[in-house]
Amino acid sequence: MESLKNHCLSMVFLVICSAALSLALPQVQRHQFVIQETPVKRLCKTQSSITVNGMLPGPTLEVRNGDTLEIEVVNKVRYNATIHWHGVRQMRTGWADGPEFVTQCPIRPGGSYTYRFTIQGQEGTLWWHAHSSWLRATVYGVIIIRPREGEAYPFPKPMRETAIVLGEWWNANPIDVVREATRTGSAPNNSDAYTINGQPGDLYKCSSQDTTIVPIDAGETNLLRVINAALNQPLFFTVANHNLTVVGADASYVKPFTTSVIMLDPGQTTDVLIKGDQPPARYYMAARAYQSAKNAPFDNTTTTAILEYKSAPCPAKKGINGPKPIMPPLPAYKDTNTVTAFSQSFRSLRKAEVPTDIDENLFFTVGLGLNNCPPNFPSSRCQGPNGTRFTASMNNVSFVLPQNFSLLQAHQQGIPGVFTTDFPGTPPLQFDYTGNVSQSLYQPITGTKLYKLKYGSRVQIVLQDTSIVTPENHPIHLHGYDFYIIAEGFGNFDTKTDTSKFNLEDPPLRNTAAVPVNGWAVIRFVADNPGVWIMHCHLDVHITWGLAMAFLVENGVGELQTLQAPPPDLPIC
Repeated sequence: MESLKNHCLSMVFLVICSAALSLALPQVQRHQFVIQETPVKRLCKTQSSITVNGMLPGPTLEVRNGDTLEIEVVNKVRYNATIHWHGVRQMRTGWADGPEFVTQCPIRPGGSYTYRFTIQGQEGTLWWHAHSSWLRATVYGVIIIRPREGEAYPFPKPMRETAIVLGEWWNANPIDVVREATRTGSAPNNSDAYTINGQPGDLYKCSSQDTTIVPIDAGETNLLRVINAALNQPLFFTVANHNLTVVGADASYVKPFTTSVIMLDPGQTTDVLIKGDQPPARYYMAARAYQSAKNAPFDNTTTTAILEYKSAPCPAKKGINGPKPIMPPLPAYKDTNTVTAFSQSFRSLRKAEVPTDIDENLFFTVGLGLNNCPPNFPSSRCQGPNGTRFTASMNNVSFVLPQNFSLLQAHQQGIPGVFTTDFPGTPPLQFDYTGNVSQSLYQPITGTKLYKLKYGSRVQIVLQDTSIVTPENHPIHLHGYDFYIIAEGFGNFDTKTDTSKFNLEDPPLRNTAAVPVNGWAVIRFVADNPGVWIMHCHLDVHITWGLAMAFLVENGVGELQTLQAPPPDLPIC
């Protein structure tokens, strides 16, 4: 009897241990994302929007560092679609990265594809979004990456966590908006509203009943995971009477610093701690445009959510005037000084492993351009400035996506004629980039040009804004990599004087760099992830115009330095 009892106890112990062990081990999560049309009512109007699983924003993915995701994406709409897992390193799993015609052919209407990838060495906030035409206007969601089981945040554990997803809304089908702009050659129509977690907020018509409420209690410290999912607009974000302590960005920890306002470019994420240290009441969280381009029309509206103390007096019943939430001041639309002070506050939490002894020293101009009206086009198709068509380029090459193969497929299968590997590592012509540029330099060439990198090469890129058409803050996002932003500044980058500004000790690790208006940023990374990786401006209007290029990173030695084979269900063109 005693031995049976001991046997039972040891069995129970084994079950408990194995359960605890399985919780501690990396998990495999399986999800289904159905891209579908959903009636959505915003700004007094119901329209059919493209969503994932009928949700706007779409489903939140909550994982731990080390977990694997298998996400079947089913396309039930009339457009081609793909999903990009923004900021996920995708080590050797380039087939799961998602940009249309770069790492895969699109998922056709009625088709499906399962994205399989592992989160490796990343913690914090990332996000996912469509990467086909302008579908990401409504097809986006949050990725929360917590530390491995048994590991902690490098800051006091917050009482609660809330995702704050900043978006952009059109009273129109965004696909129609971009198609019309492509037809006319002009800038696309501006959005009609910004949103917080899909809702415009109290300052827009027909919106206050659905304004996002963020709870807090007196004395609590909470974590806000802020994401700029807007299509074309950098945004300031602030909370009335509360400071924000920045602790992370783009799923990397930073040395904490406190600020009253943050600025996020499209694509960027910022994790902030907020303390419930104000009199219990209701306070507006607000976001509006940072607009750096000169004389360009933009959406100048303000989106709000409400930070509501649980012990605050109940909000007034509908139709009865109660105290309005407290409204914060916001920076002026063109307040570049606030943006600069904020971006220069970022430091990696620990000493950074910044590559030195650079193998590839690259210099890329980023900016807009104007194409002369083709002789066979009517004037209705050339409605850009002075009868031109808008374009954009890096190093004077306006990027053209292939249509019959993805770049990764063409590379892996050795298909000729899809791309060339002659993207220029420096500008084909040196000029006063931020000065008065001759109109003869406004028209770039077009091409599908890649830049080849050997596996393990140490890369430095100077990203230089130009004043062609207008200088502008450009969020440059590199797929498949994080990179260190070792310096930024204004004017033309000067090798003689600006290298002294390089921070090689604790620069921030990001996946999207805000290149300052009329200025430059310098980034470094090691090319340790084989595949084809697009680098582009995350203002979608600029991608449409060709502000992109791609790196072809060759395989290294052995399986762990080699791109995996394509999955059997990879969509074909």
